[in-house]
Amino acid sequence: MKVQRIIYWIATLGICSIIAYSAQMYIRQTAMVAGFFTHLNYPEYLVMPLAVAKICAIAMLLWRGAPWLTEWAYAGLFFDISLAAVAHFHAQESLSVSLIALILLILSYFFGKEVRPMYL
Repeated sequence: MKVQRIIYWIATLGICSIIAYSAQMYIRQTAMVAGFFTHLNYPEYLVMPLAVAKICAIAMLLWRGAPWLTEWAYAGLFFDISLAAVAHFHAQESLSVSLIALILLILSYFFGKEVRPMYL
């Protein structure tokens, strides 16, 4: 159980760090990120709503107070990371950060069910 707890917290803190870094970039460097979005064929107006959604998802991953909201946070991050990986692939850019984030998210999700079970 101790190894599972360590893996869970490393994965959870890792994914939260990656998502927090991207959210703060969305907020602080909005024009630059909007340029990246345009380059990846995504609309610019998604930058700020995605930043807010990412911050909310981090809060839910760490708090885990409402089971259904936690599940939605994991699902939202899964779709966000998956779509980012596809966009980077089509733009012929590196997928390394997206793949690392996806692995960390999956580890956090499945080990979290054992380490921090949620009750309905």
